[in-house]
Amino acid sequence: MDILRFITAGSVDDGKSTLIGRLLYDSKNILVDQLEALEKQSKNKNENGIDLAILTDGLRAEREQGITIDVAYRYFSMPKRKFIIADAPGHIQYTRNMITGASNSQLIVILIDARQGVIEQTRRHSIIASLLKMKNVVVAINKMDLVGYSQDVFNDIKIQYDEVAQKLGLENVSYFPISAFYGDNIVSKSENMSWYEGPSLLDFLETVDVHNQDEFEHPRFQVQYVIRPQTDDLHDYRGYAGEVISGIYRKGDELTVLPQNIRTKISRIETGGKEVDSIFAGQPAVIHIEDDIDISRGDFLVKPESEPKVENEIEAIVCWLDKKELTEGGKYFIQHKSKLLKALVKEIEYKIDVNTLEKIPVTENIRLNEVVKIRMKTASPLVFDSFDKSRSTGNAILIDETSNSTVGAVMIL
Repeated sequence: MDILRFITAGSVDDGKSTLIGRLLYDSKNILVDQLEALEKQSKNKNENGIDLAILTDGLRAEREQGITIDVAYRYFSMPKRKFIIADAPGHIQYTRNMITGASNSQLIVILIDARQGVIEQTRRHSIIASLLKMKNVVVAINKMDLVGYSQDVFNDIKIQYDEVAQKLGLENVSYFPISAFYGDNIVSKSENMSWYEGPSLLDFLETVDVHNQDEFEHPRFQVQYVIRPQTDDLHDYRGYAGEVISGIYRKGDELTVLPQNIRTKISRIETGGKEVDSIFAGQPAVIHIEDDIDISRGDFLVKPESEPKVENEIEAIVCWLDKKELTEGGKYFIQHKSKLLKALVKEIEYKIDVNTLEKIPVTENIRLNEVVKIRMKTASPLVFDSFDKSRSTGNAILIDETSNSTVGAVMIL
């Protein structure tokens, strides 16, 4: 079944936790024992006698204890689609959390308090969505019950946000008037807003097309493990296991092995323990090739007609995640899916103000939560696509050589 990954964003009191709780509750994705616990713990009860917001209270408790990357994930499913919700904080001091959650999301839901309209936090989250090249933006104008379900209020906020979206180049923006507390237009259409003719939020999430055409046009397969049993029964078995990142592979297809830049052909494909004729994006598989080539973990098998870049020097946007500062000349590991390489930061070109997207000259070392444009050199060639073209092969992480901590979220340009 198709899976949609989306992130919710909003200011502290915009009703983000209540929206997530409402989606889970009204879609009947909360277990009986969870409901019983909710009823006992609820203070700010709705008409059902529960406080839906406390479904995510665990995350707030974690944050108070100083967890570094505290993105919480909620899972639920409907007949048409499964969902993974990334629940990340939106405060400016948690920029790293927001970027971590959004980097793997296909859609962002930005909540706006109908009484407040577009505020600074709304713009900040929208800028991050723009920075991360989010293809789909949902603007949920919440707490419509507190403004009398007014169509004029909804239209005014829509006009305000349209200006923000145009400035940032955000495409595919959809607007929903909702009340997360009462469930208006969340799972089913609201009788309180007969003037609204669009779908409910869940109907939209179940049907929105979030696939990028590049997923089909540019086949990418990265080797995660070389299977070489060397037993009596399988003495000449050599298979390359991994997941199809994008595209389709068929038996007999010509391949280029990167970074070696050697041509070969697919001789056999296995998935689920069975031999098949073809595999496609999202499937784990074992690929066999016709020639004996030295292939290792992290190498790519791609189609000759649509090869990615193979370079030793890369430019990237980096969100810094560590308390220890980033400096020019710093040495790190770069983890690009299965590939781990040594990397040197050659130049920090500029900082990016996440409130305005303004480029700021670098006058000191880069600190926690700051976003920068850098140039790096890797010890051996890196196989990648730009983040613009493919989020899967265009992102990476930086790892500290001494502590082995993840210190940077990387979007390759």
